[in-house]
Amino acid sequence: MESVDGLILERNINKEKMKPKKLGIITSGGDCGGLNAVINGAARMAHTKGIEICLIPNGYAGLYNLNDLDPPIIDFARADKIHSGVAGSEAGHSRVKISKIKDPNKYEIINAGLRKHNIDGLIIAGGDDTGSVVVDLTAKGIDCVHVPKTMDLDLQTYSVGGDSTINRISKFADDLRTTGLTHNRALVIEVFGRYAGHTAFRGGIGADADCILIPEIFVDYEVVYQHFKKTYISRLLSSDVKGSTYIIIAAEGVRNKDGQFFTDEAASTDSFGHAKLSGVGQYIRKKLESQMKNDKDWQQVLTKEGIFVKDIYEYPEIREVSLGHLVRAGGTSSYDVSFGKQAGGAAVLLMLEGICGVTVVDVQENDIQYMPTSKAIEQRNVNLNKIEFFESLGVCFGRKPVDYHPMFSEQHGHIRRHL
Repeated sequence: MESVDGLILERNINKEKMKPKKLGIITSGGDCGGLNAVINGAARMAHTKGIEICLIPNGYAGLYNLNDLDPPIIDFARADKIHSGVAGSEAGHSRVKISKIKDPNKYEIINAGLRKHNIDGLIIAGGDDTGSVVVDLTAKGIDCVHVPKTMDLDLQTYSVGGDSTINRISKFADDLRTTGLTHNRALVIEVFGRYAGHTAFRGGIGADADCILIPEIFVDYEVVYQHFKKTYISRLLSSDVKGSTYIIIAAEGVRNKDGQFFTDEAASTDSFGHAKLSGVGQYIRKKLESQMKNDKDWQQVLTKEGIFVKDIYEYPEIREVSLGHLVRAGGTSSYDVSFGKQAGGAAVLLMLEGICGVTVVDVQENDIQYMPTSKAIEQRNVNLNKIEFFESLGVCFGRKPVDYHPMFSEQHGHIRRHL
């Protein structure tokens, strides 16, 4: 027996006798880049090690209905047809929490399905909600290894999909700058991330956004407005064609003045109890418009620059844009392909060692790093010390800038960066 952070991990003593002969792979939760790389990596490693691996379609819904399915074997030829660079999942997803299924025999049904198809263990790729089910299944005696997957980047370890999403946010925001400059518009770009601001933060930095609003900071809209006004007017005055814009990247989890999340009131919660977050972009737009209407400086500036038109163009136009599922879709970054293949393959190797109930952290040379899934799924928020650095570069985060006080240390050997 081996103890890691209080969690007992069972190792097989007789590996030949206990070695799994067939594994199932599940992808669950929201779609994103890197999932097909996980499947590909797991399938190829299983082939190398001489064991079978199959896809269990449609996440935990498929696991519950496994008795009625014929999960396809992913042999080398089938794995070769899975393009790692395409986002989404060959296996499909569903937002189903096993413990919420109103069937007292649900775990017996799942075990029966696993026995029927001779599946000895599960590799499950997903985020915190998916991971919570991994913990649940492990407690019920089902061997599982968790591959971290969430574009929100709010797990304790790096997660497949994060880098792909950050790159897509940056690319779309940068593309939208052209329409902002053409029409002298300010743009509020709303992005996914739920209750953590990692993707908005890093995606906004990558896009040279002027203002980045995240759940970890309660927004002072007077600070945002003054930064917007100063930046927009400065660009306008320095442009020989009288053009300007201002880009705000806002995480969907930014709260209103009462500390409440913006939710779609018509949408019901999913089986994990999460409400759909939406509407923060519109809220920010209306706040800034209200402040502009009461600011007489705009008439003076726009008149001087030959732009002001009474009752028609009295202050800059602001538009909100929700990138929505665009940041989940399309392609996968090379980093996520590489990490996804490593994590999928490492999950197979952990299974062969009898190490279950854990989350893959990293593969460093011949060192496969892991941690208990119960710890890995604890929410990680943006470290505000990182914000202070970029405030020093002039980016607004919806608060009065905090001075950045650096410390200096010399590092030796390999250093892994955590986005």
